[in-house]
Amino acid sequence: MKKPDTFEIKELWKEDFSNWKILWKQYLQFYKSSVENVVYETTFKRLCSIQNPNQNAFVAVKNNSLIGLVHYIYHPHNWKIEDVCYIQDLFVSPNIRGAGVGRALIEAVYSASDEKKIATVYWLTQDFNKQARRLYDNIGSLTPFIKYNRY
Repeated sequence: MKKPDTFEIKELWKEDFSNWKILWKQYLQFYKSSVENVVYETTFKRLCSIQNPNQNAFVAVKNNSLIGLVHYIYHPHNWKIEDVCYIQDLFVSPNIRGAGVGRALIEAVYSASDEKKIATVYWLTQDFNKQARRLYDNIGSLTPFIKYNRY
């Protein structure tokens, strides 16, 4: 594991758009996906809007550069009274992985959820994402669920 570098976790700000877009594009490319520019713009506006409190983001910053991001969504759950939290996207720049940034981003979501008295935080990843799964195995519990999508 790399020696931890100094970085900070902060909420996503409107001034972060260009650097955030670069990181999110790299994340989407990792999963062999892409979105139209209107999706980048709309998603960013939602993540930064106080009128949209259920869709949120934190970013990791080192030397005034964004090095990681996490997007998380609060939503109702039929089996619980309180909302739950879904981590939809988590990405750390490849050159900084192993320095604790991913863990810090997840822990920031845990803290934000705790403040809202939301105990359940969950996420998905693909089975081939071995490096991320090593972290997830140490910060969460693997469930037996299999995901299906509509045709």
